Amino acid sequence: MEMQIFDFATIANATNNFSSNNKLGQGGFGTVYKGMLKEGKEIAVKRLSRDSGQGFDEFKNEVTLIVKLQHRNLVKLFGCCIKGDERMLIYEYLPNKSLDNFIFGS
Repeated sequence: MEMQIFDFATIANATNNFSSNNKLGQGGFGTVYKGMLKEGKEIAVKRLSRDSGQGFDEFKNEVTLIVKLQHRNLVKLFGCCIKGDERMLIYEYLPNKSLDNFIFGS
């Protein structure tokens, strides 16, 4: 499975510098932003919290596992972005609500 490594400037540009207008949600592991790449592809960017305590090795293992778990019923991981202690996961954007809404209802 292929996975792209995105540079920070590309992701910052795609999310309008992580604008609050592009914020889709927030959880214990970070904030998710909607973005648009230059070629028109919509993405969801999970910007991991610096307070998560996750080191580089743990992040690398998580990305490797997610790539191996690609399935037609799972959101596709396009790649990741690492800059210093910044770690981000770049997913395909799915416009129809969040998974918890489908599981638990509104």
